[in-house]
Amino acid sequence: MVNKEMAEQASQKPGFIAALDQSGGSTPKALRLYGIEESAYSGDEEMFALMHEMRARIIKSPAFTGDKVMGAILFERTMDGEIDGVPTAEYLWKERSVVPFLKVDKGLEDEKDGVRLMKPMPGLDDLLDRAVKKGIYGTKMRSVIDGANAEGIAAIVEQQFKVARQILGHGLMPIIEPEVTISIEDKAEAEDILLAELTKHLDALPEERQVMLKLTLPTKANLYEPLVNHPRVQRVVALSGGYSRAEANTKLGQNRGVIASFSRGLTEGLSAQQDDGEFNRVLGESIDSIFEASVGG
Repeated sequence: MVNKEMAEQASQKPGFIAALDQSGGSTPKALRLYGIEESAYSGDEEMFALMHEMRARIIKSPAFTGDKVMGAILFERTMDGEIDGVPTAEYLWKERSVVPFLKVDKGLEDEKDGVRLMKPMPGLDDLLDRAVKKGIYGTKMRSVIDGANAEGIAAIVEQQFKVARQILGHGLMPIIEPEVTISIEDKAEAEDILLAELTKHLDALPEERQVMLKLTLPTKANLYEPLVNHPRVQRVVALSGGYSRAEANTKLGQNRGVIASFSRGLTEGLSAQQDDGEFNRVLGESIDSIFEASVGG
């Protein structure tokens, strides 16, 4: 059953989505940027425990509330964890007024036709059932475009929408994320192909269905405005994609109706060595700047 209050916030409220969903492959880098070297932990359990402490510290910060942070995307282990004895998704919504989303993909296949498709997700239905029980509103899944290859981009969008229909069947809101690598030479051409493919699949959705889109900030400002205004799209959000927070905020402000869903851009400048006062100050400044860019577009 869709939480109507969450749906209203996700579709209308000013703000942005915090991406707190770093998984196994990206966790060591995220911890290193946070000031925790790989020598500080041994094995995955200790690594994920430290990552959960970082995420909990962010979520519990006075700056991290639904006033500016509309939603937050969680890693599966974070969803299964607790903050102060309360399940994470429940804590987010009841204590911080932040809509909880869940990363559901299992990583990427090797590159083919200029793209990296999502790996198979054989246990997805069970994961989605658990997510519903834990109070999750929506999901996020990522694939990657490394070139303006029409066949590859068509395959990525086809796969994303196929899984999105499975997610919608559980009453959850899918965030479709076909990331375009920011360093490729034909980025603008890839984005034109992506826009056409997304539009085709959105047009084919039933009237009562909607999805969210998480897209790389485009080379051409306002390229995705037709998607922002599409009746099958609840919200278009942007990933920082390797840009610094300042660069990402500038580009975001050039795209009407698009809000942020930053990961590294959000946590930039945070450190495990900071005391709570400094940590909350830096995070607050980050949240303020991303919020302003999200409402200014």
